[in-house]
Amino acid sequence: MDEFAAMDAVAQAELVRRKDVKPIELVEAAIARIERVNPQINAVVTPMYDIARAAACGPLPDGPFTGVPFLLKDLTAAYGGARLTSGSRFLRDYVAPADSELVARHKRAGLIVLGKTNTPEFGLVPTTEPALFGPTRNPWDTTRTPGGSSGGSAAAVASGMVPAAHGNDGGGSIRIPASCCGLFGLKPTRGRNPLAVEPTGLTVEHALTRSVRDSAALLDATQGAEPGDPFDAPRPARPYLQEVGADPGKLRIAFTAATINGTPVDPDCVAGVHDAAKLCAGLGHEVEEAAPAINGDLLTPAFTTLWSVSTAAQIDAAVLFAGRPATQDQFETLTWALAQRGRGYAGPAVLFALGVFQIIARGVAGFFQTYDVLLTPTLGEPPPPLGTFDSPPDDPLHGYDRAGDFVPYTPVYNVGGQPAMSVPLYWNERGLPIGAHFVARFGDEATLFRLAAQLEQARPWAQRRPPIFAS
Repeated sequence: MDEFAAMDAVAQAELVRRKDVKPIELVEAAIARIERVNPQINAVVTPMYDIARAAACGPLPDGPFTGVPFLLKDLTAAYGGARLTSGSRFLRDYVAPADSELVARHKRAGLIVLGKTNTPEFGLVPTTEPALFGPTRNPWDTTRTPGGSSGGSAAAVASGMVPAAHGNDGGGSIRIPASCCGLFGLKPTRGRNPLAVEPTGLTVEHALTRSVRDSAALLDATQGAEPGDPFDAPRPARPYLQEVGADPGKLRIAFTAATINGTPVDPDCVAGVHDAAKLCAGLGHEVEEAAPAINGDLLTPAFTTLWSVSTAAQIDAAVLFAGRPATQDQFETLTWALAQRGRGYAGPAVLFALGVFQIIARGVAGFFQTYDVLLTPTLGEPPPPLGTFDSPPDDPLHGYDRAGDFVPYTPVYNVGGQPAMSVPLYWNERGLPIGAHFVARFGDEATLFRLAAQLEQARPWAQRRPPIFAS
């Protein structure tokens, strides 16, 4: 029995701090768990065991997570000397020359990186089934997706390989796999963490965790824009870890299961949001049905414009990194089709789409003048079978179009930049986790952490284990 498998990162760090265990003991135990479980779910695609062992046996910084094993998503998280593929065959041999700023902060916090986790090519779809590495499987049901694009990280944490793992979120890519895998997943405010070059402002960086306090402590360790970043977030009044367990007060919570385009929502997801609303009301919050007015006829094409243009730009960046030209056969069908669509947009269309984002962001911000929190389902359906988002040559954009039905809620808050979290409060009759999605006003992660800790205490989820768990 691996006593560390069920411990969160804060608890593991405390063992090291008290000298009850050595970092190398935590690392070896985590490596053993990965080796035991990964063949079943394919979450870790680039092991870095020798690097991790060397770090664990050498001098480590005195940080909040000294000696704790950690995994990096194989997208944007550059670790100097390790490959960074972005889930693409085109970059299968690319090695990052230096650490990204976020990874440098992970290291200063004392985290020990054991490897890289699977991701779809360039993080484009809400599943994790790249042609390069094959599918990651959901530890709750290996026939189903773990979500994406941080699906490898989510599956690794849910199965007990490590207590926490890096993720990023450009349209829901932390919250989607958190919902699919029964984890806590917080998307911070735009600009809260340093980020790779990302001019649309959609993508933010953070982590997938089992406990609320791990997410808070990790954000304390990494937050703050890097000099030169185009976005920054208001500084918190105090460390986020101090918000965990603090009284959230009586919050005014709006809830809705409606989608901006009238997309049908699975009854399990509707039941999950009503269950969460009832729980919040029982905790003393003021809960009523309401939603921000969002023009889906404007937002959907604007999002598609910028997602497509961004895909083309990612291929152009990959060409620069790899030092060779791109050809269609080196990329997945959907990736190439999205990029070709992106190259068809002229400059005015891109600027118009950015203007639409500003209009949507202002409307959502106005809604939070009245309400403290908005509650929705995280997803439009439970985790679907693997292969659902495949794009055949005769329908090359199927995966992107199908994603709109699966992910009707999360992208809006990448557009607005608000912090949002998926909380594992509900499981359907098939034993699949269904996340509840909470959004707060710009810069107000503190309210989300207070509420999340209250929900975690009222309905603990840490003891729930998927059928595949490395204990």
